Amino acid sequence: MSDPVRFHLSLNVTDLAQSMAFFRVLLGVEPAKVRADYAKFEPDSPPLVLSLEPAREVARGGALNHLGFRLPDAQALVAMQERLERAGMPTRREEGVECCYAKQTKFWAHDPDGNLWEVYTFDGDLEHRGAGQSETVVLGPPGTCSAPREPRSWEHRMNEPVPARVPAESASLDEVRLRGTLNLPLSAGERAALFAEVRRVLRPGGRVFVHVLTGEREVSNPELPGPAGAVRAVPFESDPLAGLCAAGFVGARLLKFDAKPCFVREGVGMRETQLEAFAPPTETGGAIDVMYKGPFAELRDDAGRVFARGARVAVPASVAEALRGPEFAALFTVFPPTAARPLTVTACAG
Repeated sequence: MSDPVRFHLSLNVTDLAQSMAFFRVLLGVEPAKVRADYAKFEPDSPPLVLSLEPAREVARGGALNHLGFRLPDAQALVAMQERLERAGMPTRREEGVECCYAKQTKFWAHDPDGNLWEVYTFDGDLEHRGAGQSETVVLGPPGTCSAPREPRSWEHRMNEPVPARVPAESASLDEVRLRGTLNLPLSAGERAALFAEVRRVLRPGGRVFVHVLTGEREVSNPELPGPAGAVRAVPFESDPLAGLCAAGFVGARLLKFDAKPCFVREGVGMRETQLEAFAPPTETGGAIDVMYKGPFAELRDDAGRVFARGARVAVPASVAEALRGPEFAALFTVFPPTAARPLTVTACAG
């Protein structure tokens, strides 16, 4: 399949690190390329190539009114807004706005250089233009365009020594990124110790991102061409995920694992692999009932909970919240707490 047509946008930015932090959260993906004077994001949804170019100063406004995304449904909208809010990046919600000859539900956010981003769902056409967004939203209240809080993070790259102790206090980081770290010749014990350190420094709910070249079997000294020549070891393709789960992380999943290998050496396919997992969140509140709707007979999560098709299962509030997200909403029903149920219901909603 050929690569889809992608819209390309290049932005001048005054602080590359802060802009990367903003767009990492907004787009929900890691940058595809990072250099000291450049960064590029290439999300598949939407099919976009976003380049960030450092500049001494950035003039605000000009011909640009705003940028943004139209999302397919309210669940995707809420998920993106919650991502930004959790990272300390303020947004402004507007319900049922009449704007641009359409009715929309949306939120607004400013990037670190003051560009206005609109994220909305289309609720229907109108015959009149509508009042549109307020001046407060466009210009922002005092302080709106100040740089958002950058998530506290630590990153390790393959060309750096692996520390015995991650240089951070326990439960102090929002994110840890391991870029090529697992392509160093680490023993199973050293990998386990590293994952344990990452777990120690991440706050509850904090994210670990792993970028690694994996193989159809373990390979030592693969002698790959070009920049990949720095790779000194290739772990078996299921080992990184298994290691994260063994260290107690939850929500582990593959973000990138293509059918076609990047390299083949002596019949062994090797693939670029990206994955994420999360430190277990702090549970608050009571249990919430959820029901798995199918199509499989059952699913099992990292905590060992079994979701049998058509059966209620009580889960912590954090798990229920995750199942409300766009990735799982079609598979699960999340029930409101019994205490919130009205005493009588006369009819089902149409």
